[in-house]
Amino acid sequence: MNLPFLSREQLVIGVDIGSHAVKVCQLKRTEQGYAVVTLGSSILPEGAVDDGALNDPEAVGKTITELFKNLKIKSKKVGFSISGYSVIVKKVNLNVMDDDKLEEHIMAEAEQYIPFDIDDVYLDFQDLKTNTPESERTDVMLVAAKKEIVDGYLEMLQGLGLQPVIVDVDGFALENTYEYNHPKNENVALVDIGASKMNINILTGGISVVARDIVVGSRQLTDQIQNTFDLDYEEAEALKLGYLPAGDKQSQIEAIFTSTCTQWVLEIKKAIDLYHSNHPDEPLTKLVLSGGGAKVSGLTDFLVSETSLPVELFNPFENMVVNSKKIDPEYLKVIGPEMAIATGIAIRPSAV
Repeated sequence: MNLPFLSREQLVIGVDIGSHAVKVCQLKRTEQGYAVVTLGSSILPEGAVDDGALNDPEAVGKTITELFKNLKIKSKKVGFSISGYSVIVKKVNLNVMDDDKLEEHIMAEAEQYIPFDIDDVYLDFQDLKTNTPESERTDVMLVAAKKEIVDGYLEMLQGLGLQPVIVDVDGFALENTYEYNHPKNENVALVDIGASKMNINILTGGISVVARDIVVGSRQLTDQIQNTFDLDYEEAEALKLGYLPAGDKQSQIEAIFTSTCTQWVLEIKKAIDLYHSNHPDEPLTKLVLSGGGAKVSGLTDFLVSETSLPVELFNPFENMVVNSKKIDPEYLKVIGPEMAIATGIAIRPSAV
């Protein structure tokens, strides 16, 4: 497992494998910063991926192969990210020590921090260097991922002739691309809503202070609309996103929306309350939404009213160079929120 911080080698292809779709992003460096080479998304068969686990690697592999072919991507070096029940992200406060001693300590004491058998996980960590002249203690971000899950992705990607060189975590990939586009002195809540999970990552001064995955997502809305009105998936999805007029279904859709999105908001508010209890003098300046679920019709306004925070949709390409002859700027704007994690992986250079 590699959470690279950071080398100057070739960039990887960012591959975000969600439960609804695969998103792929390829960037390159220019004198003006990063430039978008190509990007795209392809829907996965129902149930092929669930809560971060590969249920149907063959179907996922076929989708990735077709996406790479359609986008004419030749590079074999890829990075991917994981989330869900198989990943634990935990911040621990330790005495300051050099890297070798820190690694030794983490490996010896990991079982007190991680609720998995230590032999069954890949471990990684980063010293956030939060010690001060007054305190010789520092926060360390610890990540543990189940080997069984990670190895499943590695085997699937290698079976496609690809070379996976980076394994990231959804929340860190999101943080990575956000901080490329924005100053690090902000206190901001990043909320990525996928089809079956929501990732919350709260940053203060460029450091992640609250990070969690919650098993809720925008597929809940689609399923409920589909079942309530006996519609096919595509029509239910279009109603959810506001692409189809609701007509006489409006009041029932609003009831579904209110019930489900209230659950999402409660989880977001729990994370925000936790942040405020630990950082009472550093109020959040805004909430930034990404993921396919961020585009649910009316969600932004609902969050504004419930959290009293400014809410914006994240555009990961805001400060990147784009050739408008090759990539339609309107398409980029529409797909931007759901490409946030893939873009965050694509910024990572390969150390191999």
